[in-house]
Amino acid sequence: MEDALRLILLAVVMAAALAGRSDGAWCICRQDLPDSTLQKTLDYACGDGADCKPIQQNGACFSPDTVKAHCSYAVNSFYQRNNQNSQACVFSGTATLVTTDPSSYGCQYPASASAAGTSTPTSGTGGTSGMYGPPSGVGLGPSAFNDNSGASILLVAGVAMWMLVIACCSLMALNFRGVARP
Repeated sequence: MEDALRLILLAVVMAAALAGRSDGAWCICRQDLPDSTLQKTLDYACGDGADCKPIQQNGACFSPDTVKAHCSYAVNSFYQRNNQNSQACVFSGTATLVTTDPSSYGCQYPASASAAGTSTPTSGTGGTSGMYGPPSGVGLGPSAFNDNSGASILLVAGVAMWMLVIACCSLMALNFRGVARP
């Protein structure tokens, strides 16, 4: 009976661990950079495919009214609209991928391309809308700094988590077989 209780407890713990897990990824601006640098990133993202209406005055994500907050919303919108392609979150090293939802202050950050909308901006200051090329002479575009060395960490972490779940389920099944036999 004690083994059966351990098995049930292990199943409950695994279910709880998986319930809090998110496969989501968001792109945010680095908070350690000066506003002048992040303003260029913000301008590029808004001019090249991001939905920046929510960070305009009276928008749902206008508050807090800071360059850092607006930059993060804009680069995330750009990243989501480009189907979470890791190259769409480089911005010459001014942005980074995170797995914790940055939504706050009543502002919901999109977590997918469909949530970010698919319309293109009416006017752009950058290159081809929604693509990875930098605007002429600026060099801030997502592919201007082709370092996605940290992007594969999200994939590896997801694969490792599922391997752990499969291993635990296999052990539980073997243990259950042992408990069921007299």
